[in-house]
Amino acid sequence: MTPYERSRILLRFADLVEKHNDEIAALETWNNGKIYEQAAKIELPMFVRLFHYYAGWADKIHGLTVPADGPYHVQTLHEPIGVAGQIIPWNFPLLMFAWKVGPALACGNTIVLKTAEQTPLTALYVAKLFHEAGLPPGVLNIVSGYGPTAGAALANHMDVDKLAFTGSTKTGKIVLELAARSNLKPVTLELGGKSPFIVCEDADIDTAVEQAHFALFFNQGQCCCAGSRTYVHEHVYDEFLEKAKARAMRRIVGDPFKKDVEQGPQIDSEQFEKVLRYIKSGIESNATLECGGGRLGSKGFYIEPTVFSNVQDDMLIAKDEIFGPVQSILKFKDLDEVIRRANTTSYGLAAGVFTKNMDTANTLSRALRAGTVWVNCFDVFDAAIPFGGYKMSGIGREKGIYSLHNYLQVKAVVTPLNDPAWL
Repeated sequence: MTPYERSRILLRFADLVEKHNDEIAALETWNNGKIYEQAAKIELPMFVRLFHYYAGWADKIHGLTVPADGPYHVQTLHEPIGVAGQIIPWNFPLLMFAWKVGPALACGNTIVLKTAEQTPLTALYVAKLFHEAGLPPGVLNIVSGYGPTAGAALANHMDVDKLAFTGSTKTGKIVLELAARSNLKPVTLELGGKSPFIVCEDADIDTAVEQAHFALFFNQGQCCCAGSRTYVHEHVYDEFLEKAKARAMRRIVGDPFKKDVEQGPQIDSEQFEKVLRYIKSGIESNATLECGGGRLGSKGFYIEPTVFSNVQDDMLIAKDEIFGPVQSILKFKDLDEVIRRANTTSYGLAAGVFTKNMDTANTLSRALRAGTVWVNCFDVFDAAIPFGGYKMSGIGREKGIYSLHNYLQVKAVVTPLNDPAWL
């Protein structure tokens, strides 16, 4: 299949997804419990945009002609890496499908993709649309199963040439080890985070409160880059806290299909109980529970929007990735202090900075050890913006031109030149 043909298939597929937007969004809400409006109006359009983006790259992947010291013609070839094994999580099933399948197909690879056991539905549905768009049988293969069985088999398989995984840091270590023990296949990992959200003394407080709320509570708090450590300057701490508490108490929790609902249920009983255990830990460690803290209603895995103040860096709610609607608000005095504290973590996925001072923004954006720093905004994603982590938040980057590098081999071809006209 030529690069142009690959591009046309990706475009046809994107058009089919756009045509079936509403039913796919409904399926994703059933799949995951996320807000229907979020799926229909944010995630599906982003999904389509990602495939348009990679369709544009499919016929623009090429090597270089390289000058050499001597009478040689040297060229580099960018070849498909082969069979790409991909393992995606349950929190953003469709978007993680796009982040991985888009670049792999644009580069000409075949794929075996394992969905999370909790959320197999939308991947199976859109894979069917891919065949309708003209993708040949066997190019994209969807496997639904559990990590220790299906996921481990994929990571350990000798005929898989490359592995991409999104999930927890704990599982990422296992995936990397299995890949190394088998055929030493290259691995990209997008793992956990405990992202700092820094509110400086000169920040627009109302905007910072709303953005901090969004950064933490979006998708029921089930987001790897959630702004889960909210550092607020001591001079504006009390004002920020009162407004953050009031905003959390206004948050509408309920049936994700209903209009104006902002927060649906957690993904399953395991995650529900895990979040409640962290809330209990926060209370027991003497953080101040400002609001929430319990189950909402008697049916479903709904948790009250929860805000803690007087949080210290050594508390579990400030160290561990909770993956739930629990906002921890910490106090700081100056930039040097907050830089040190923000970087004192094994994670380095993302960070948020709120300030009106460009020098402060520049200082923090360069000092923070994170793969993405949002300044006066948060969770801004685009097909061309790379995403990935420092430290134990992962290896490699997804999206943008950087993701193509994950699915290509570079081959140098050297040929002697006999009596060349020029060198």
